[in-house]
Amino acid sequence: MLYELRTYYIIPGRMQAMLNRFRDHTITIFAKHGMKVTNFWIDADESNNRLYYVLEHQDEAARERNFQAFLEDQEWLDLRHRTEQDGPMYEKIDIAYMKIAPFFHAK
Repeated sequence: MLYELRTYYIIPGRMQAMLNRFRDHTITIFAKHGMKVTNFWIDADESNNRLYYVLEHQDEAARERNFQAFLEDQEWLDLRHRTEQDGPMYEKIDIAYMKIAPFFHAK
């Protein structure tokens, strides 16, 4: 299993709109393309304007295939256009790819 940690640096004043977009639409579109969100966080220090989530993928090939399908999905393209009428919602995204350490077994 491959885990993808994504950190979004949200433009001040746009956090709630970003959370709404994920809650109401994006997570469902991810699922349509075989991508499972395993957890979702906002920074404990709200002034940091960051949100984090982890996507679970079967492997790197599945990640590339599924994410490309997501990026080309007309529902996503329409949603992004509609929700970014007032400008972008984030400044940048950091991505880290991870796998479970061999000694660790979640309970």
